[in-house]
Parts: sequence; structure tokens; C-alpha cells
Amino acid sequence: MALMITDECINCDVCEPECPNEAIYQGPAIYEIDPDRCTECVGHFDAPQCQQVCPVDCIPLNPEHIETEVQLLAKYRNLIAVG
Repeated sequence: MALMITDECINCDVCEPECPNEAIYQGPAIYEIDPDRCTECVGHFDAPQCQQVCPVDCIPLNPEHIETEVQLLAKYRNLIAVG
């Protein structure tokens, strides 16, 4: 499953540089996560780095983008192959 950022985001800027897939970006009001790039850090780390650093705990799983660990790893491999 890709992650998402809720409207509880305080725009503290700590999550964006932690994302190894560059999936986090500044949206019109708050940071957002591109579900096509989010692998929940599978392939990079044991846990999602954005969740680890978020001071307000506003980065849950996105129920609209359900993926298995195998699918996340395949997405990771595709992202690193593309560069």
C-alpha cells in the first residue's frame, strides 16, 4: 500500500528529504505522496522513513492503493531501473 499525508500535516518539511523514491512533494496546501512512487521504503529501509520523522503522525496507509510487499518490491525495482 502506498502511504498518504492527511490534512493534519503542518508542513514542517521533514518528510520530503527522507523519501528515497522522491514520492513526497509540496501540494497546494500540504505535502502529498505520489502513490506511483511510494514503496513504503520497501527495498530501501525496514520502515517508512517519512512515518519515522513525522512529528504529528499524519502519514497513514492509503486505502485506495492497496499493494502487497511483493508488489511494492516490484515497484521499487522498476523505479531504480528507470533511474
